[in-house]
Amino acid sequence: VQLQASGGGLVQAGGSLRLSCAASGCIFRNCAMGWFRQAPGKEREFVAAVLWSGRRTAYTESVKGRFTISRENAENTVEMRMNTLKPEDTAVYYCVARESSDRLPSDSRQWPWWGQGTLVTVSS
Repeated sequence: VQLQASGGGLVQAGGSLRLSCAASGCIFRNCAMGWFRQAPGKEREFVAAVLWSGRRTAYTESVKGRFTISRENAENTVEMRMNTLKPEDTAVYYCVARESSDRLPSDSRQWPWWGQGTLVTVSS
């Protein structure tokens, strides 16, 4: 499975960014996808995830109401729209995938496939 993330960049606090991740090699029908992030000096953190069906999503508390994850199954991509960005959202964001029809774990060890990471920098 290969994941190719894009869309990071520099934005001022309060601004928006959209991250995108293209998946190949994953049986998309059974492939949950999501995002983790890692800020400098901090542990990797679960951000959001979505089932293949799109019917269920999960978010870490700090991004609820600001981030929206969605997927376009016809294109094997997942997107995350990030609004009202804060300096504390600054991190390298990683696209992840796992075979799952019903679970969206926040434990990074349960996501076997990882993309290369894309940097998001939010200036104050």
